[in-house]
Amino acid sequence: MLIKESFADVHTSANGKESSMRIFLFHPTIPGYPNARFPGVVIFSEIYQVTGPVARFARQIAGQGYIVAAPSSYHDFTGPEPLAYDVPGTDQGNEWKITKTLESYDEDSRKSVDYLLSLPTCTGRIGTTGMCLGGHLALRASLDPRITASVCYFPTDIHSRTLGPHPAGPNTSATPPSPDSPHTLDVLAQIRGETTLIFGIKDTHVPDAGRDLIRHKLRAAGVTFSFHEFAWAQHAFIRDELSKGRYDPAVSRACFEVLLEVFGRVLRTELGEADGEVQKVEHVC
Repeated sequence: MLIKESFADVHTSANGKESSMRIFLFHPTIPGYPNARFPGVVIFSEIYQVTGPVARFARQIAGQGYIVAAPSSYHDFTGPEPLAYDVPGTDQGNEWKITKTLESYDEDSRKSVDYLLSLPTCTGRIGTTGMCLGGHLALRASLDPRITASVCYFPTDIHSRTLGPHPAGPNTSATPPSPDSPHTLDVLAQIRGETTLIFGIKDTHVPDAGRDLIRHKLRAAGVTFSFHEFAWAQHAFIRDELSKGRYDPAVSRACFEVLLEVFGRVLRTELGEADGEVQKVEHVC
């Protein structure tokens, strides 16, 4: 499927701070069918904004028949240009990641979904995906009931509750959350769609205990989810350039098939309303 690329700048005002967020758009086209309509997908980027690897990932998805919107997460602080995959770029991205507020992240998500839904070529069914920081944001975006499917690649900072500024310090994972905690780990029960999480077992950013905690919290919240762990995969294993030797094409391909299965089944199929009944699995050989 062919793709057209463009961008749109939308106004944001979270925390009383006016800003312009650029949304990069990757739109499938079918020659001879100008009125074709497609589901939408929001891709949230890693800490470097919309880099080459993120754009190529977006094109892969768009080529399968999805309108892909990729917002620039750090519009509060800088322009839409990507940060470099080097030490200064990494340090800057990590600093902004915890300086930007959860309110601003949530507004970005809403604005991105609003933009997709405003397109006459969108069917109205929306999914999310992303990697690293973007994997977390893809899951957090699922708190919006308009999101029916998410595929989250090695999401960081969920288990440690360390996304956004923290008055008590940089890491609040050791202390019990307050009853009104806004952290993603503590509001999973708000998710109504289906989510898929993908990790490498050798991911040092989210260790075994962190992955186990996320899985436990998803189950306790009653979320419909699947959880995939790949034995030899490290953090950022789908980043296809300057990945410090961590890029794994074979595992990335397997994960993309997982994404296509979830999006194809949930975003393209008219399932109707869920009946809410607990499905009983027969124990047979």
